[in-house]
Amino acid sequence: MTNVVTRFAPSPTGYLHIGGARTALFNWLYSRANNGKMLLRIEDTDRARYNEVAVEAIKDGLSWLGLDWDGEPASQFERSDRHREVVKQLLSKGAAYRCYATPEELTEMREKAKAEGRPPRYDGRWRDRDASEAPKDQPSVIRIKAPREGEILVEDQVQGLVRFPAKDMDDFIILRSDGTPTYMHAVVADDHDMGVTHVIRGDDHLTNAARQTIIYQAMGWKVPVMAHIPLIHGSDGAKLSKRHGAIGVEAYRAMGYLPEALRNYLVRLGWAHGDDEIMSTEEMTKWFDFEGMNKAAARFDFAKLENLNGHYIRHAEDEHLVKSLESVLHEIDGGELLKNNMTAKRRNQLAEAMPGLKERAKTLIDLANGAAFLFSERPLQLDEKATSILDDDARKSLGGIIPLLKDVSDWNLETVEATVRQYTEQQGLKLGRVAQPLRAALTGRGVSPGVFDVLSVLGREESIARIEDQLTK
Repeated sequence: MTNVVTRFAPSPTGYLHIGGARTALFNWLYSRANNGKMLLRIEDTDRARYNEVAVEAIKDGLSWLGLDWDGEPASQFERSDRHREVVKQLLSKGAAYRCYATPEELTEMREKAKAEGRPPRYDGRWRDRDASEAPKDQPSVIRIKAPREGEILVEDQVQGLVRFPAKDMDDFIILRSDGTPTYMHAVVADDHDMGVTHVIRGDDHLTNAARQTIIYQAMGWKVPVMAHIPLIHGSDGAKLSKRHGAIGVEAYRAMGYLPEALRNYLVRLGWAHGDDEIMSTEEMTKWFDFEGMNKAAARFDFAKLENLNGHYIRHAEDEHLVKSLESVLHEIDGGELLKNNMTAKRRNQLAEAMPGLKERAKTLIDLANGAAFLFSERPLQLDEKATSILDDDARKSLGGIIPLLKDVSDWNLETVEATVRQYTEQQGLKLGRVAQPLRAALTGRGVSPGVFDVLSVLGREESIARIEDQLTK
């Protein structure tokens, strides 16, 4: 079997959006599943829209998602000489020709086609004319000679055998009048030269596949295996927009999603392995193939992504979550407090608190907000709910429990829980009547991890000091 080579080929005009990330993931998984390679090629022939910042953002987004590529990223623009060389070969074969049609003639063609209810296509007027007939000093483009009869067949791994009538194809441009290659041509030369065996991309490129097949056949090159994957739509079935989630991968990082959760979510958009919803990267790599691909557009659903992310957080190792949180503190909401106060002691407390924090969290932002009590300076600023909880009766209960807490000899989760429960029984109170005021005094919030977890993590001195702060108000 030929060694599998896939490629991810984004345009450097913006960040790595979610559709591109899924395309990269599918290419990466297929190459890894078959012990092959995934190449990264920046399709930067459109220099007017080229953005170096976007190139770095794309690479950064791929790296954060854990999608590594093989070798150095290739620049399509830097291969322009090779693209022109292939055009010369096509000219010499008689498979391409110079076209001297003026802009005015092209406009006239489009208007005539529109008036006759036909698609606006070039009419081939220079296809069989001799260059000696060309107007003096008239610039020319170079067009491929598309077949005029029969069909162009695209054998697609997802869409099946797709037939394109030759009559619907025109002689499209492969080299512009300024000598720059078109995308349609450059892609073919690059994929051939880079040894790409499998082209996996969105099904909006399916028509491009037919045109590119014409160039492959004209050059006598083997056409790569094609797999055109369904596009992603919003949860309402409409074309994906920013409100649906068509934003850069870096935005998902800033929203507190784990890369492993996002990988799992993206792989299920258009591909399935039985009824499996949650799968490790190792399982994805082992199972990924074209048979599990769906032809219909996938629907992006933030609620499902958030729930899946919550699953990954609950089942992650505590130290992994601490490191994941540390890596994004500079960009997530609520991260500044933790970032500015992250001492070795507080990091240890964060790790100790993680079992309780992660049970309630769906994102890293939830973790940061839940952990804020550890990083807050005394006296705590109370939120509205905590303020309402700490009335006179609540403060009285807190005052009564302090002596018992001071007498705890071995401060840990079990001993502080036993002490609080002992106090509630002595006072004939329900646990909530004491636990709620304790939570408010210890965290400044009406909602937090379990109060016994909070007492245990804060330690005796800090816990008692925070309670006493509230008694002096």
